Amino acid sequence: MENPFILRAPVGANKKKHIIGRGRSTGTGGTSTRGNKGQNSRTGGGVRLGFEGGQTPLFRRLPARGFSNAVFRVEYTAVNLLLLEKYFSNGEIVSYETLVAKGILKNKETAVKILGKGTLTKKLTIQVDKISAGAKAAVEKAGGTVVVTAVENS
Repeated sequence: MENPFILRAPVGANKKKHIIGRGRSTGTGGTSTRGNKGQNSRTGGGVRLGFEGGQTPLFRRLPARGFSNAVFRVEYTAVNLLLLEKYFSNGEIVSYETLVAKGILKNKETAVKILGKGTLTKKLTIQVDKISAGAKAAVEKAGGTVVVTAVENS
C-alpha cells in the first residue's frame, strides 16, 4: 500500500525535454526539424521581429502621433485607514518616514495616498502626498489633522 502523505506530481505533469539534433535514431536528427535549405535552416538564420518579407512593416506604416503622459505619471501607493488604525497609536504622526519605519511601505515606493477603507478611532496627524475625501473626513471626525504635501514629478 502506498503512503498517502507522500506528494507526487500527477501523471503526465513532468515530461522529458524534447531535444533535437542528436542523431538519426531520435527521429529528429539530420536536418533537425528545420527543413532542407533556406534562411531558417541555417545557424543564425531567420528574420527580426516585425519583418514582413520586405514589405513596409506595420510599425512603420502607422503614423507616430499623439502624446503619452506615462513618463510624467506619479505612482501612488495606497494605504487604507484600517492599517493606520492597526499600526499607529493615538497622537502619532503618519508620514512617509513613519510608514516605512513600521513596515507598511517599502523604501523604494515614493508617493502615498490614504484611502478610506476601514474606520479610524485614533487622533492622528497625517502628512502625506494625497488623501481621499472620505479618508480626510474620517480623520477629521476622529479629531485628527491632515496636511497634504505636493509631489514633484521626477
